[in-house]
Amino acid sequence: MTAVPWGITNEEAFERARAVLPGGVNSPVRAFGSVGGSPRSIVSARGPYVTDIEGREYVDLVSAWGPAILGHAHPAVIAAVQEAAALGLGFGASTPGEADLAEVVRDRVGPIVEKLRLVSTGTEATMTAIRLARGATGRDLLVKFAGHYHGHSDGLLAESGSGVATLALPGSAGVPAAIAAQTIVVAYNDLEAISAVFAERGSEIAAVIVEAAAANMGVVPPEPGFNAALTQLAHDHGALLILDEVLTGFRVSPAGWWGLDPHSHGRPDLVTYGKVIGGGLPLAALGGRAEVMDLLAPLGPVYQAGTLSGNPVAVAAGLATLRAADASVYEHLDATAVTIQVALSEALTAEGVVHSVQHAGNLFSVAFRATPPRDYAEVKAQDVFRYPPFFHAMLDAGVSLPPSVFEAWFVSAAHDEVAVGKILDALPAAARAAASAG
Repeated sequence: MTAVPWGITNEEAFERARAVLPGGVNSPVRAFGSVGGSPRSIVSARGPYVTDIEGREYVDLVSAWGPAILGHAHPAVIAAVQEAAALGLGFGASTPGEADLAEVVRDRVGPIVEKLRLVSTGTEATMTAIRLARGATGRDLLVKFAGHYHGHSDGLLAESGSGVATLALPGSAGVPAAIAAQTIVVAYNDLEAISAVFAERGSEIAAVIVEAAAANMGVVPPEPGFNAALTQLAHDHGALLILDEVLTGFRVSPAGWWGLDPHSHGRPDLVTYGKVIGGGLPLAALGGRAEVMDLLAPLGPVYQAGTLSGNPVAVAAGLATLRAADASVYEHLDATAVTIQVALSEALTAEGVVHSVQHAGNLFSVAFRATPPRDYAEVKAQDVFRYPPFFHAMLDAGVSLPPSVFEAWFVSAAHDEVAVGKILDALPAAARAAASAG
């Protein structure tokens, strides 16, 4: 066996992890459950590349699930983190950087965020937004959409996408039936269905939560006017609209999905952010109208707290990332995403593989079906079996894709001609593998 830098193979690393970690991972999709094989144990990353424990380098289209928008280990972000860490890792007290970050966010997104509360994870952000909506309205019911993932808190896992779709689970054990009963699940992009729900139970609904553009069941954008109609419908019945931009926020445009066409979305009451806002460190946020946000403790009766909320090192990473993500970065992301999408579709078409490639801004994914899916049922009605061989062919060629067909692909500002060229070179063989599957 060829010597490896860390003296251990990916397979051996996974076996070691499985002895001490449930499933060998700390987040389910990392286990390669839907694609098979041993997951790569990553030890370093720089620019558009990640390197595994065996010393093999891959062009990365996972981008830490979004936050590596500038590329891995961007010098400005690393310098900001090092400078902040040298002053202390956390104080359990307020820091100037918290207000700095809130102001940067407000400058980017304008009227939809008047005040911001920093938390540590996207799950915590959406969980708090829902509690806040219930506190603001005095109602209990929540409406979500099948296939949309808003974190793993109780009540949000019914018909979720992402890891739950990958594992083919209907929800989660351990969630009391009484809590699950407070969530109504509706088909995505179906205004008639959501209108019927409000007609029947509108006076009981506290909020509707929706991914700004669905990206946890593959990428499925909202149909034109859907988000705006949803906002109006909620407001007509005295409910709030929570726009989940944990994945799309500051990723698909400087102001997220809302910023691509704010006039067609209406004004959400609360917005959640994660991923890019923390620059790769644990940081997330919820924001919205001041009169709603001020219901949070210490001003109001809705309690939320966190020892690590607004951690100064994470805030420094987020600030450095957002400040460096200028117009040229977004132009590069968009152009690079289009190049890969076109080549992906051409490669699959050349091999006669039925597919559709769908995007929301610079997020995109492939579905092995003839027409682009518009909801979760259609996402699941595809030739899922074609993705594992496609995935492993790309991996063998040195390209790391999301290890599930139900995930979005992410490019970064560091994906240059060389990195993109390696992706394009790998696609024909991967398409042949997909064609021969089954």
